Amino acid sequence: MHSPSQALSPWRLSVAPMMDWTDRHCRYLHRLLSRHTLLYTEMVTTGALMHGSVQRHLRFNAEEHPVALQLGGSEPDDLARAAKLGEEWGYDEINLNCGCPSERVQRGAFGACLMAEPRTVADGVKAMRDVVSIPVTVKHRIGIDKIESYDFVRDFVGTVAEAGCEVFIVHARNAWLQGLSPKENREIPPLRYDLAYRLKRDFPSLTFAVNGGIVGNESIAEHLRHVDGVMIGRDAYYHPWQLTTWDEAFYGEAPSTVTREWVEDQMVRYMERAHAEDGCPWYAIARHMLGLRHGLRGARKWRQVWSDHRLKPLPPREVWAMAQAHVVDEPEESPAA
Repeated sequence: MHSPSQALSPWRLSVAPMMDWTDRHCRYLHRLLSRHTLLYTEMVTTGALMHGSVQRHLRFNAEEHPVALQLGGSEPDDLARAAKLGEEWGYDEINLNCGCPSERVQRGAFGACLMAEPRTVADGVKAMRDVVSIPVTVKHRIGIDKIESYDFVRDFVGTVAEAGCEVFIVHARNAWLQGLSPKENREIPPLRYDLAYRLKRDFPSLTFAVNGGIVGNESIAEHLRHVDGVMIGRDAYYHPWQLTTWDEAFYGEAPSTVTREWVEDQMVRYMERAHAEDGCPWYAIARHMLGLRHGLRGARKWRQVWSDHRLKPLPPREVWAMAQAHVVDEPEESPAA
């Protein structure tokens, strides 16, 4: 008997690639919370893979699948080599970043500035598709700087699709390449989801997921009426417990039975394993789970224990026991009787 999720798009729900956040430890936590949500790496540049430690950039936990590698780069040969490495390391998808607006990224001629060069993106996509058998996807903005025209993003998608790309993740804001920081670029340019919806109408055979400022299951469900998938960024990171509702709400699975205690115990075991494997300190892992008790009584004290630099020398299980002392599994604001 088929699970209901098998007929659904692999891109139905995903957690966005986020620099300094979605490392392998963060993804391990997210996979404990949802079996089906697609997880993305932080962006890895082709230069880092050509000249740096491949293991440091590509290693991940077997438990993370399905997991996609996001690449930053623009040279077709470099992208092909990096994509091939990604496939060899076992990733389920290669995603090309055409959305990051930071100046550091522009100097490397990749990220959002590539939207002005759709042929370059198409060449990169083709080069990657020629050497890997896993999907090659593109994450992009709806425009750059003051270009508000739908034609711009439509033509970009059309050109890249001709090179064989079938999946587009649309961050539904413009990227302003001058005058805004990356953080401001995630907040100031207005969200225009209708442009992502229009792309799906104009290219019905392609897969489109929408990204940008999406919060809560009702909002996800509304977007899924118009596009194939939804990618959640900061909200998934700050409020990770919501992932426990996604398999039921969006993949037709039975309600989740996981508890926060079980997740925390699994994370402590993982901290112990990571330390034994390569000396990874527990606090490099614990930082990703600080939102796990958001909204519950005692959450602030629980967070403070896990964040207390004075406790760094202690084993993680001892720190967890100290954190647990503050836990009450009920909302901070109890309704009046």
